[in-house]
Amino acid sequence: MKSLYRLILFILLVSCSGNSVVDKNCRFLLDIGVNFTIDLSLPQYSQLAFAGNSVYIPNEGNAGVIVASTGVDFYAWDASDPNHAPNDCSALVPSGLNGTCGCGDGNTYNFVTGAPDGNDGLRCALKNYRVQQNGNTLLIFN
Repeated sequence: MKSLYRLILFILLVSCSGNSVVDKNCRFLLDIGVNFTIDLSLPQYSQLAFAGNSVYIPNEGNAGVIVASTGVDFYAWDASDPNHAPNDCSALVPSGLNGTCGCGDGNTYNFVTGAPDGNDGLRCALKNYRVQQNGNTLLIFN
């Protein structure tokens, strides 16, 4: 009877897979530390006061950071297209709550979900950063 239990236990241990969701195709972006604040009362961020807008913030993350506003919440994403290696054209160009890669490949992403928008063939979603609002200030960090 003990050998039957050992056999069942062995089969269970061998048949279990890892809990890793790492996609080897989504390794283009570096894990760069991001920690900065923006003051929503400054003119360059004034459009975040209205729902459905986004702003590009250079010199943060891999290719800058895009902060989007739904009117209720704020979302922050790395501006580099995660579906190909970073280069001169891989920064996303924001337009409302969507952004398109500047490389001419048509990769478009949603700034609320971070998921590819309109292209089911893309495997990687945008790299998300945390946003904490304190009055008129947003802290963006990872």
